[in-house]
Amino acid sequence: MTIDKQVRQRHSLLPNTDQSWLGIMGGGQLGRMFAQAAQSMGYRVAVLEPEAGCPAAQVANHHLQADYDNEDGLAALSKLAASVTTEFENVPASSLSFLANTGFVAPAAACVSIAQDRLVEKHFFTRCAIETGVYPAPHWGIANQNDVASAKQDLFPGILKTARMGYDGKGQVRVKTREELAAAFADMKGQVCVLEKMLPLAYEVSVLVARGVDGQSVVYPIAENVHRDGILFTTLVPSPHVSDEIADKAQKAALAIIAELGYVGVLCIEFFVLQDGSLVVNEMAPRPHNSGHYTIDACVTSQFEQQVLALAQLPLGDVRQHSPAAMLNILGDVWFDVHSDIARTPAWDKVLALPGAKLHLYGKAEARRGRKMGHVTFVAPTLEQAQSSLTQACLILGIAVPEQV
Repeated sequence: MTIDKQVRQRHSLLPNTDQSWLGIMGGGQLGRMFAQAAQSMGYRVAVLEPEAGCPAAQVANHHLQADYDNEDGLAALSKLAASVTTEFENVPASSLSFLANTGFVAPAAACVSIAQDRLVEKHFFTRCAIETGVYPAPHWGIANQNDVASAKQDLFPGILKTARMGYDGKGQVRVKTREELAAAFADMKGQVCVLEKMLPLAYEVSVLVARGVDGQSVVYPIAENVHRDGILFTTLVPSPHVSDEIADKAQKAALAIIAELGYVGVLCIEFFVLQDGSLVVNEMAPRPHNSGHYTIDACVTSQFEQQVLALAQLPLGDVRQHSPAAMLNILGDVWFDVHSDIARTPAWDKVLALPGAKLHLYGKAEARRGRKMGHVTFVAPTLEQAQSSLTQACLILGIAVPEQV
């Protein structure tokens, strides 16, 4: 559906009425925080998710326990909620298309399907680069051994990534030679992959952008991210390294990308800043994002409130950041001593005693190493003060202290 057609069909869903139901596909922590934001604004939320007791179902007004492609479940969600969104990019695009037959769906299936396939996504970014001037890393699609043989030598060393379903560093292998590439591709068991050239990275940033059904767009401040083992570790906002020139270029590129998609809702786009100061677009997430969690405590309008506004076809909110923020991702590892598998409660009392600490736990029943369990955002008058609290939290929780920036 084009934006022009959506504008003609625009119908704001106002809160606190019998019709004020929003639907969400997926029951994880993003769905939980979306539901909490929606409820605070006067909406009721229905969640479609196969897992009982999931984080979103704990707070939602109604839980439809069904697979994401179950037609009975989809029909029930469509009947209950006139507007539906998704909390993760791997929901079947066909399910979003099914829901769009009878209601408003944002983001649309066509947008989500681009983000579901790394190769398609990179082709899309390359097309956008005609306007933005920001290209993805050099890459090559690999579907068979002939593609392995024809990959250009200057793509090595590189990272082989599955085209679909990879996240948090999963489905990725570093390869230095064509022989390593052939072996890694064989280990992928026939999955289509993308070979991406490794670039001299200085740091990573993400741009959170939102677009309404009327075409209005807003863009949040640049967030600087650090990953450990492929999982987001910390986010600092404002970015301590990004120049005004790079920030402006990244934000303009994000606005151009979301417009080209005809997207409605919150979109996160990750960029690499290289050692020579150039900007490379990496990937996008068609939903609120881990790196945008700081907006709950540090911005006038959180990313989840923004998603509610877009889904309800209301004017978008103010993205102004009122406080510098440092966000620490909390994994299940902090429930365990290094040499023990016996879980214990982390010292949240000590963490909460730190200046500016805002704790968010996701309601997951079982802590597991590497599992996202929550986050802590530290807000302060200066970024340096927020970072200091984050460092102290790491010491309390037994997390390796990040390098000071």
